[in-house]
Amino acid sequence: MVIAVYPGSFDPATYGHLDVIRRASVSFDRIIVGVLHNSAKSPLFSVEERVNILEKATKDIPNVVVQPFEGLSVNFARENHAQVIVRGLRAVTDFEYELQMAQTNRVLAPDVDTVFMTTSLQYAYLSSTIMKEVASFGGDISKFAPPEIIEAVRNKMKG
Repeated sequence: MVIAVYPGSFDPATYGHLDVIRRASVSFDRIIVGVLHNSAKSPLFSVEERVNILEKATKDIPNVVVQPFEGLSVNFARENHAQVIVRGLRAVTDFEYELQMAQTNRVLAPDVDTVFMTTSLQYAYLSSTIMKEVASFGGDISKFAPPEIIEAVRNKMKG
């Protein structure tokens, strides 16, 4: 069984993230979506909220599990007996950083490979940051994420 982890902050998850999860779920036996708790950042959603939102958004993909984690992605991969870390690429600008991280992870954990998946073109512009910015100004975010995520973002922005 080939297990892959897809680590990220997912604050909040977008159609781009879900596209990578869905496509990775076809290539690997099990996908563990790791929701990063980073104490250095102040996210819009708590880790628990992000896990719950992603569980709802991926409930129709049977080989996907969502769980929180802290620390290094390679340690998260090893703790879950994963052979692969999945990373999404939107544009060339993502590649340099992601390549550097993949090479560092390879030094730290030679038994864990990184697989890059390019986001579908229709989502190449999309990021959680852009989605939050548009939402903060009352813009229409219906093309950025499924209804359950949009509802959570709107509720959070109100409160």
